[in-house]
Amino acid sequence: MCVCAHQENCTHGSSKTLNRSHNLNWIPPWYSMNGIRRDPSGNLGKLLRTVVVRLMLVIAILGAMLFLPAGTFHYWQAWVYLAILIIPMIFVMIYMIAKDPELLERRMRMREKETEQRTIIKLSYVFFVVAFLIPGFDKRFGWSSAPLEVIIIADAIVLAGYALFVRVLRENRYASRIIEVEQKQKVVTTGPYAVVRHPMYSGALLMYGFSPLALGSYWGMIPNALLVVLIVARILKEEKVLIRELEGYREYAQKVKYRLIPGVW
Repeated sequence: MCVCAHQENCTHGSSKTLNRSHNLNWIPPWYSMNGIRRDPSGNLGKLLRTVVVRLMLVIAILGAMLFLPAGTFHYWQAWVYLAILIIPMIFVMIYMIAKDPELLERRMRMREKETEQRTIIKLSYVFFVVAFLIPGFDKRFGWSSAPLEVIIIADAIVLAGYALFVRVLRENRYASRIIEVEQKQKVVTTGPYAVVRHPMYSGALLMYGFSPLALGSYWGMIPNALLVVLIVARILKEEKVLIRELEGYREYAQKVKYRLIPGVW
């Protein structure tokens, strides 16, 4: 879950403004001048190990939270949901390792610098545990059963949310998992950032907001009220940091009025 997804980010700062492709003074540590991969410091190998370990943990934890409460592996909605999440995630990680390991390293950061954000992250863990346990119990005890067409639509929305997440990564190489502002970082105003100020959170809202329906559960939608509260709280705290530390963000916020949902907020 930001996993993916399960936390979101300080997502402003464009690599396009740095024009690195024409700057011979900047060379990624894992590439040589002729484009052949090198890794004298072992940074890329360490990053790769971190990615593999976390991916395995995500699969194991999600699988346990879905199938153990259900009491069965005969839960096709969960298998489809895991495929929708994990398969694109693997391809995106492979692409990032090959093309932009620096961005992937930012996505691996976990330690928030702001105390208030650490509290929000801890509360988000409670949400994800509850939100992913309820559909399994719903499956076991038959509390509710979403029809096939609702499940298919929800799966499509979850996939669309992940596609938006990937689109944000392509637009913004500074999309760290934690809230931070780096040197030379610039405000991104193109792509989804021209529509809302925090498009990665919009993607997360689609992904996790419709996950219970994708898993066939109506009761699982109840914890989504907490998800909305957590995202709103994180955005409000994040914007204080961006206005304080990121040059041009205040003007950008005046131009792009909506934070999360176009026409709503």
